[in-house]
Amino acid sequence: MDSEFDFDLQPPAMIMPTYPKPRRRLVGKPLLYTISIFASLGVFLFGYDQGVMSGIITGPHFIKYFDTPGPIEVGTMVSVLEIGAFVTSIAAGRVGDTIGRKGTLLIGGVVFTLGGAVQTFANGFWMMVVGRIVSGFGVGLLSTIVPIYQSEISPPSHRGALACVEFTGNIFGYAFSVWTDYFCSFIDSDLAWRIPLSLQCVIGAILAAGSLLIPESPRWLIDTDQDDEGMRILADLHGGDLDDPIAKAEFNEIKDKVLMERQTGEGRSYAMMWRRYKRRVLLAMSSQAFAQLNGINVISYYAPRVFEQAGWIGRQAILMTGINSLIYVLSTLPPWYLVDRWGRRPILLSGASVQLLIKMALALSATGFWMFLDVPWTPNAVVVSVIIYNAAFGYSWGPIPWLYPPEIMPLAVRAKGVSLSTCTNWAFNYIVGAGTPWLQDVIHWRLYFMHAFFCVCSFVLVYFLYPETKGVPLEEMDAVFGEESEKAQEMRTSLEHAPLISSSRTAANSYPPKPVQRSAGRSGGGWLGRLFGPRSPGNAAYHPIETEELTTLHTEGRHSHSNREDAFRDTRPED
Repeated sequence: MDSEFDFDLQPPAMIMPTYPKPRRRLVGKPLLYTISIFASLGVFLFGYDQGVMSGIITGPHFIKYFDTPGPIEVGTMVSVLEIGAFVTSIAAGRVGDTIGRKGTLLIGGVVFTLGGAVQTFANGFWMMVVGRIVSGFGVGLLSTIVPIYQSEISPPSHRGALACVEFTGNIFGYAFSVWTDYFCSFIDSDLAWRIPLSLQCVIGAILAAGSLLIPESPRWLIDTDQDDEGMRILADLHGGDLDDPIAKAEFNEIKDKVLMERQTGEGRSYAMMWRRYKRRVLLAMSSQAFAQLNGINVISYYAPRVFEQAGWIGRQAILMTGINSLIYVLSTLPPWYLVDRWGRRPILLSGASVQLLIKMALALSATGFWMFLDVPWTPNAVVVSVIIYNAAFGYSWGPIPWLYPPEIMPLAVRAKGVSLSTCTNWAFNYIVGAGTPWLQDVIHWRLYFMHAFFCVCSFVLVYFLYPETKGVPLEEMDAVFGEESEKAQEMRTSLEHAPLISSSRTAANSYPPKPVQRSAGRSGGGWLGRLFGPRSPGNAAYHPIETEELTTLHTEGRHSHSNREDAFRDTRPED
């Protein structure tokens, strides 16, 4: 019987709860290798920018458009990049410490892209010069921050290899630019030189966009008291487990080092760095200086001119430069395997020692010798000599000066120390780049004997002054330079006068912190304000609380870097 209260009692369709799909993310080795490949794109940029002008300046359309530029004008257009790079490589110390490694990568990529656009649409000599300077600004930031970033995310057992992969990216960028110049030389218009320059914009834009996706350096995060985020990234680099004992031990070691540096009370100025770490700063700067004085950019910047002087004409000179660049790339591959097995010193010494010193110095000398003889087979002899020299340099003095400075500088002043070494690179880069065309016209083949002499000097310097850093964790580099006991005494003295630590912050398991989820509304643009604002206050209340399982790891690591190397070492067959 129907009623006004009759209801349809059929069960409603079941509504299944929905949950957000778990976010997929890279962890462990895939994350580490992805970051390293991306960082290599940053050095690919300035490798490309260094090489792209070498083929352009010999092209007929470029020469005609710029009204047959003389040696001074050519040298200026090529080497003025180093002026911009020199300026920002000094500033990168402050920028990298303030806005972080990611923010500096982003700015460097954007500035480089703008400079490439100005060069592409240059309508005269001065516009090209301005474009090169602006690109140099981007190059200075990238060439300083990329090695720092790479060293800070790499485990000790792989740090050298990953830095050498990065250098291969630099030389691959150079080779890519040379072959781009060669293929564009078949274009019968001004596009022959505008297209190679325009590719800088594409690569720079990719780098700028990708910098938004990579994680920040965990050491920079911990140094600025963003401990939870720093712990999260360390855990990701070790496989994604927040309870991983190695990740926890590494966190504690980094944090202890940060606090010890703060307790000394000397700040982070350039003056303090020079006073306390003078030897390290000088070694870092000298490695970059001799990398240039050994003569590599005579070839990198002006290889087509060198081959033209030897008898290769026009497009043939660019082709020989391209072949040379491929050998150059291949020569950077052996250090991937050797640098963390042999060490830094053996590679630098073997690159300039009895066997390879003959190849490096005599290859340069032979280049001058064959030009002096001016016989029919001079062109082939010059090509062989240049290839031998480039291969020896790419194996040794090419990658190591980019690896060594960020390794030996402590976290508190790492960005500033590397900025000084990098600006040294660009200063000597400019001297070599600007002076080479003039010296080629004035002293001719004698130029190569001058650089051969510097190859000998670099051997002497490394043999007597450079310590080995293979497998040493970054936080334990003081022991390599004999500074550990002095700092430990200062730490004890300062702690005797330090206020008692609040017991509320020493609760068990309070450190390393458990990372918390970021709120959805958090903006990633906070680094811009930090660039012009004061640094965040130190976390003076931090106290490392270690669980029983990682006490052994942390204690052994503090007293012996070999044990720490075992903790970080991935399973792989031994030699």
